[in-house]
Amino acid sequence: MLTLGTVVEALTGQAFPFLGQVVTDGAIDSRLAIPGSLFVALRGERTDGHDFLAAAFERGAVAALVERDVPGGWATLDLRAPLTDEQARACQPPVCLRVPSALQALQTLAGAWRAKLNLRVIGITGSVGKSSTKELAAEVLEGRYRTLKNPGNLNNEIGLPLSMLRLTEMHERAVLEMGFYVPGEIALLCRLARPQVGVVTNISPVHLERAGSMDAIVAGKAELVESLPPAPEGVAILNADDERVLGMAARTRARVFTYGFSPEADLWASDDEGLGLEGIRFVLHHGRDSLHVHVPLLGRHSVHTALRAAAVALVEDMPWDTILDGLQHTLSQLRLVAVQGPHGALLLDDTYNAAPSSVIAALNLLAELEGRRIAVLGDMLELGEFEERGHRMVGARVAEVAEELVAVGERARWIADEAARAGLGATRISAVADSAAATELLRSRIGEGDVVLIKGSRGMHMDAIIAGLEEAA
Repeated sequence: MLTLGTVVEALTGQAFPFLGQVVTDGAIDSRLAIPGSLFVALRGERTDGHDFLAAAFERGAVAALVERDVPGGWATLDLRAPLTDEQARACQPPVCLRVPSALQALQTLAGAWRAKLNLRVIGITGSVGKSSTKELAAEVLEGRYRTLKNPGNLNNEIGLPLSMLRLTEMHERAVLEMGFYVPGEIALLCRLARPQVGVVTNISPVHLERAGSMDAIVAGKAELVESLPPAPEGVAILNADDERVLGMAARTRARVFTYGFSPEADLWASDDEGLGLEGIRFVLHHGRDSLHVHVPLLGRHSVHTALRAAAVALVEDMPWDTILDGLQHTLSQLRLVAVQGPHGALLLDDTYNAAPSSVIAALNLLAELEGRRIAVLGDMLELGEFEERGHRMVGARVAEVAEELVAVGERARWIADEAARAGLGATRISAVADSAAATELLRSRIGEGDVVLIKGSRGMHMDAIIAGLEEAA
């Protein structure tokens, strides 16, 4: 198990087995510290973690990675120089561990701890669908293996190593979502996590503004499959329906396992049918096996999520009966959820984030549902040169699906403009500046039997619309 001695050894190379205090996990927010936590005092643009050291220790943190001396009288081990046994024995928790860089120390510790553990790691990346795939794959794997997943969106150079500190010798599998903004980021995460299996969901212009180009996004996502060990230990699970993803087969030493709707894929689906809020139904094919599946996931796009989870389980030697049980009885809390709105309306809450592909997938779900369909769509941010084109693609689909459109934000006016061009009447289109205006409009507009899809980038605060409408329900 991870102990204070393990932490010190990882950061200094010196072994002090008598430092046996158990470290339960890591935290960068003092409010999230629990008994046994390692608090990591990071300096941000607005706050400095060193200012919250006392709060972290009060909540039970046993140690903290710090970059400077902090008033308070806590014991300190300076890990920038060799330690003596006397110095180590004299420090009783809570203790400050002085390091040159708290973030680099966290990453070094996570990598060293992972290296000590005998388990298989499944890394997941892609533009859309990472979190849902992580949740479902972990749930299916739990049918046979003790599995850890990174919670929430702890998928970057800070969140992933924090998640890795939760690993124990008892874990047999870890499913780790890996986020991406710029090339080199996923390569770093792979050096820490050492995945043997890599799953790539799809490639779209999410974060194009930061990455710079589609080629940069492809290169960044490909770092996962490039990091995998050679076959047979390494397996790259690739989307056969996405040419950019399928092209990554040439960039890995691992065995390639493909999934999709093409019979040429190793695992493929046919006869897919969206059942609205009742889930999806399809037939899975693998080799000579054909299996009928009903999965309680929303939207036909979720067939890909189920395929990815099943692919992970197959390459991890799980039998079909256990896989199907995990898929069909999933309790995964995925991001799109249905909630009750005012006047008997049904709200589809998909406010976590937005990209053209994910918005169109949500609109496809809206198309499966009965009632007056209203699309409330906010700006999609960080699309770079794809910005106008991406919004107009969404607008064209809105005209095919929805009876009404509420466009929220400056960029969403492209959605409204394209929806009008595609035939949605001007009286059915409203353009508002922000989520507050959208909430006020919808309170008087929606009624019994209406189905309202609400989606946009996080920066548009579309979740405030859901909160405001739930209050009125």
